[in-house]
Amino acid sequence: MRIIVCVKQVPDTTEVKIDPVKNTLIRDGVPSIVNPDDRNALEEALRIKDEHKDTEVIVLSMGPPQADVALRECIAMGADKAYLLTDRAVAGSDTWATSTALTAAINYIGDADIIFCGRQAIDGDTAQVGPQIAEHMDLPQITYVEELKVEGDKVVCKRALEDGYMMIESKMPVLLTAIKELNEPRYPSIKGIYHAYNKENEGLVQLVSAKETNVDFSNIGLDGSPTKVAKSFPAQGRIAEGLLLDGTATEKAEALAAKLRVKHII
Repeated sequence: MRIIVCVKQVPDTTEVKIDPVKNTLIRDGVPSIVNPDDRNALEEALRIKDEHKDTEVIVLSMGPPQADVALRECIAMGADKAYLLTDRAVAGSDTWATSTALTAAINYIGDADIIFCGRQAIDGDTAQVGPQIAEHMDLPQITYVEELKVEGDKVVCKRALEDGYMMIESKMPVLLTAIKELNEPRYPSIKGIYHAYNKENEGLVQLVSAKETNVDFSNIGLDGSPTKVAKSFPAQGRIAEGLLLDGTATEKAEALAAKLRVKHII
């Protein structure tokens, strides 16, 4: 079995700041991490590998050359090898162009039984790329996977909904998107870290250009993106007007309780 896990290197949102003049992200000095939902997707792929010894786990990312660091972290966790689609031609891609480029890269790797994506990336929160890949590849897809079992040539998933869940099964090949409730990602082992960063294993991360994947260049990059970001800005918080209560402490407490009851807070 071959599992391809799509991962993204994203800025650590706990460290992100907004330029008050330009209203853009200040990326200088901001550490990058593997997107959290993608870590859950990778962990599930590794769990399947633990149970099915003939399984190969490959991680795929699209980004600048420094995304190599994120991919080596995935290898240190247990992935077998990685591909990095890095090319100026894909710069500025929206979700449609990104999914188009990743689909071409997945076809370039070939023979995937399961394609895993995280539910969404924390720097965009669109949750679109995984489903779009499935549409490009004409594959069945199960999103928001909370539990997963592999039974022969099919998967059985518990899919989380707002008001409950549903059980879905699908034959492979299939695309799945993972949520954080699916598992608890493992830490890289010492042996895994040595393996991932040993200079003798430089070939574990294979760099791929857009041209090598035979992607249609008119559908990738900024020019191939049907959506454009007009501007970004931090949310402006609203401060509610205060209210002063008169009377004794008991009277104030009773008045406060009455107002909270009116608003159905208590």
